[in-house]
Amino acid sequence: QASKIRAGEYLLGDGLVPDALLALLVSGKAVTHALTLLEGWNISQVRTAVAAHEALQDTLGEADDEELMRLLGRPGEHPEGRFFPDTYHFQRNTTDIEFLRRALSKMDRELDAAWSQRASGLALDNSYQALILASIIEKETGQARERSQIAGVFSRRLHKGMKLQTDPTVIYGMGEAFDGNIRRKDLRADTPYNTYVHAGLPPTPICMPGRGALRAAVNPAPGDALFFVSRGDGSHVFSATLKAHNAAVRKYQLKR
Repeated sequence: QASKIRAGEYLLGDGLVPDALLALLVSGKAVTHALTLLEGWNISQVRTAVAAHEALQDTLGEADDEELMRLLGRPGEHPEGRFFPDTYHFQRNTTDIEFLRRALSKMDRELDAAWSQRASGLALDNSYQALILASIIEKETGQARERSQIAGVFSRRLHKGMKLQTDPTVIYGMGEAFDGNIRRKDLRADTPYNTYVHAGLPPTPICMPGRGALRAAVNPAPGDALFFVSRGDGSHVFSATLKAHNAAVRKYQLKR
């Protein structure tokens, strides 16, 4: 049986006799480990979680994001948004690059699937723009049922040439300077990700969107809303006019 023994990490129970041990080693039923990448994580959070997992072999070391994408066979691509949030199972000593390659491939498949089922008349030119929009929807949505409504607001704004004016992109552009608050000066800061300053989509995604956000981005809900404001409980009030929006802001944000 020696040639049939399969390498791996095995869990050996009490009272295991030699015949049963041999059968286990031949079966290849090795212990698997798991790591969950959460929806809305950015690339820094993904890399931190991967590097911290004790069962994953660290081969990336101090490699920067540019080198990471080169090692994954995607030189010149920005890594943000490229890894699908999901729970992945693997055996001990799987390399970090092998793990990330799986997450990259899954995002490719999920994005292709969503793009193939897109609605007609989108304000998006390609699937990468859909990925960018999905990442914004992911960060803006506290309740899954509102994803398509939020997508509808952004879609109508893009069609009209209006600025998206979405806070999560501003926060992303601030990077480590973000301390939990957005100030008026931050909304005026000229970063590539400030959608209060620049019209259209930001240059890259701002997080890892899940399946729901991907599908919402390419199938926005119809309607006339151009604004939304948080109620503070994860839900939003949607408005078609600036007057109605300002009234909602006074009620739910300023508490007047």
